[in-house]
Amino acid sequence: MPDLFEEQTQKKQDSIRPLADRLRPRHLLEVVGQQHVLGADMLLPRMISADRLTSIIFWGPPGTGKTTLASVIANETDGNFLSYNAAQVGVAEIRKVIENARQLVRATGQRTIVFLDEIHRFSKSQQDVLLDSVEQGIVILIGATTENPGYTVNDALVSRSTVFHLEPLGVNDIKKLLIRATEEPRGFASLDLTVREDAIDYLANRADGDARAALTALEIAVLSTPDGNITLGIAKQSMQQKSLRYDRSASGHYDHASAFIKSMRANDVNGSLYWLACMLESGEDPRFIARRASIFASEDIGLADPRALEQAAAAWLIVERVGMPECKLTLSQLVIYLAKAPKSRAAYDAIVNAVDDVKNRKTVIAPTDHDPEALPIITSTYFTSEDSS
Repeated sequence: MPDLFEEQTQKKQDSIRPLADRLRPRHLLEVVGQQHVLGADMLLPRMISADRLTSIIFWGPPGTGKTTLASVIANETDGNFLSYNAAQVGVAEIRKVIENARQLVRATGQRTIVFLDEIHRFSKSQQDVLLDSVEQGIVILIGATTENPGYTVNDALVSRSTVFHLEPLGVNDIKKLLIRATEEPRGFASLDLTVREDAIDYLANRADGDARAALTALEIAVLSTPDGNITLGIAKQSMQQKSLRYDRSASGHYDHASAFIKSMRANDVNGSLYWLACMLESGEDPRFIARRASIFASEDIGLADPRALEQAAAAWLIVERVGMPECKLTLSQLVIYLAKAPKSRAAYDAIVNAVDDVKNRKTVIAPTDHDPEALPIITSTYFTSEDSS
């Protein structure tokens, strides 16, 4: 006979859980999106169905299903499933988990599956603690990270894991989740709600591929609207600030910088300004942008327009002295100039070829001060007058 007190306690606990957590799929068929990973005959569903797991790393932006897939694995496979957040657990506790897992294997043969969210929060030396147990099969590791594991996860762990790259969800996928939230008992099925179609469309588009952000905005809209009539205006108020997927300390930092440089290289003024705005709005240090622009002025424009380097140097100085927010005007002016400027990599190619000669060919002895006439003739050609155009 169920304990009435426990049942009421569980209901209260469920009522305070965030909507995104309450709606988290328990089974693979409930998961929306990520068909490049979860489609028919793909590797991950076959691993789960056969209950034959290797260690796994889920890599992707927030709200794309990393924790959800770990939860599905917990429900659909046979193992002692333990869940931790790397930001909240220490190495000592992980060592204890590994020792308990070792004893469990010896006693029962049952494996231990350890889900470690935000695995990038562990330093690589901390991650080393997991290596032996993963290699021996005592622990099956499921790591989740928003950052490129090639930069943030121990190479040895990556090589012993299957990496699944999760992508931002499509607009239609997020719409399905929002509609599900209004219809499921775990969501708002018990409430008398009217959610306008344009409100659903707005939240799905504005979420930028992040299911959690969309569901959180819907939850805010519902909880703040007593009459249950969710209009477009309420949806906009519930998700006012679009968050950018960007981390100055991670690979996203370099991904944005790369897109910025490639746009200027392609003479794409609008693209260059867009990536500049992304970096600035995400809190990037404008000095980093000025530095990259100065390098670009020499590397990609060079002698085709020597004034570009002067413009970059002047802009860098102004950025240093003025700072944000005003220096964004200076950076905008500089970026437009650099994107429109003619391009030449002659100076870059010349020094690269000269350095290659120095490293890989016979060393030429420099003349002494006592023999100024004995200057050796360099026969290699690194630059010609035609290169300056």
